This record gives sequence, C-alpha cells and structure tokens, in this order.
Amino acid sequence: MSGGGSPAAYASASIERSPGSVARGGRPPTMTEASRSLPPASTSRAAPAALAGAAGPAAPSFEEIYASCFDFVWRSARRLGVHDGAIDDVVQDVFLVLHRRAADFEGRSSLRTWAFSVLLRVVSEHRRTQRRKSPGHRAAGAGEPVDPDALVDRGSGPHEKAVRAEARSVLSELLDELSDERRAIFVLVELEEMSVVDAAEAVSANVNTAHARLRAAREDFEAAVKRRKARDERVEREARRRP
Repeated sequence: MSGGGSPAAYASASIERSPGSVARGGRPPTMTEASRSLPPASTSRAAPAALAGAAGPAAPSFEEIYASCFDFVWRSARRLGVHDGAIDDVVQDVFLVLHRRAADFEGRSSLRTWAFSVLLRVVSEHRRTQRRKSPGHRAAGAGEPVDPDALVDRGSGPHEKAVRAEARSVLSELLDELSDERRAIFVLVELEEMSVVDAAEAVSANVNTAHARLRAAREDFEAAVKRRKARDERVEREARRRP
C-alpha cells in the first residue's frame, strides 16, 4: 500500500481476526480448549462481597470475560508490536491473570479497559524478557510471520488476502514509529475507537496526559505516513527510470 491514509483507513483495510494457532486448525480456541491451560479456580464465578446480592451485579465469569475480550486482546497485542510467534504466549498470560482475578472485577471500568491494562503489563514484561535474552532476540520458534487470514479467512480471494496482508504490514510499520506510551493510547482511541477517558484508565494515566499523548501520537503517525509516502514515490520514480 503506497501513499498516505488515516488510521481508520489502515485499520479497516487490515481487519484482523484472532487466528489461534495452526495446531487449532485456523480458528480461535474454544472456551473448553483455553481452559485446559488454566489452573483450577473455584472463584471464577463468585462475586466479591461488595458486589453480591442487592449491592450490584455479580462479577462476570471467566467464560464471559474470555468471550468478550479474546479478539480484542489478541488484536491489541499485535498492534502493540508483539510478534506473531509470541502472541499465543502473551495472550495466554493475559488470560491467566484475568482468570485469577475474575472475582475481583468490580465493574468500575469496562472489561476491555481492564483487559488492556493487564495486557500492557504482560507486554512490558515480555519485552523485558526478550531484552534480557539478547538485544535483537526473536522469539524461539517464531519462524515466518503468520498471516491470520491464511488461517481463519479461507473464503477470501487471493487479491483480498494480499491487500489486507499489505495493509497490516504497513500499519505495523507505522505503529512501530510511535513510543510505547503513545502507541498504546493511539491504538485504543484511533483503532479501537475507545473514548479518551476510558483509554486513560486503561493505560493508568490522567485524562490530560492521555490527551497530550494522543495529540503527539497523531503527529508522529502523520509524519510516519508522509515519510512512507515519500519513500514509496521515490521507489516508483526509480523503477520508472530503469530500462
């Protein structure tokens, strides 16, 4: 994809669905499959005392959390820069935390806001682990990047798959131009269409700070788009000069 474009345009062109893994036959894992990797927890459906009875609704079950948040968590992990080969592990770690803390969710934020705050911590720890292994470390077993559409979107034609794959690649490259803090707020507001207030809570920042990061992220993104456009135009000009 050459030329500029808004974040929404890149996002819509690169619609990402959670692929699960090849071993799962190209589909997201079912709740039964996912639960096999989770420790037993007798409190997964219990409500905290403060929420029990007439005081308010019961805490969501882990099954409800999983169904509501799996696609969002997987997509967000990818947009935060987690390599395809590491996404399964990162997402599993997120849901291990959510499973352990399901009974503590008090409904003061949305499930997605809560899940993203956990994801940020898991991704941060994942990056620290990779840096300790070696500065340029690539996850063992990562292999070539996995194309989600090749796993879950078998009904699409080759051209549609190619267009979406290129759009995903471009979006990933542009997001890589942002700092971690700006990237997180940009992903939530511009790509996931979350309100700045909710996004601020998800990244543990006050609203003014979130607005400032978002403004800076938009400027960084637009500058990255312009640089890519100029590079693509230069490549096209050079190609036309060749005999």
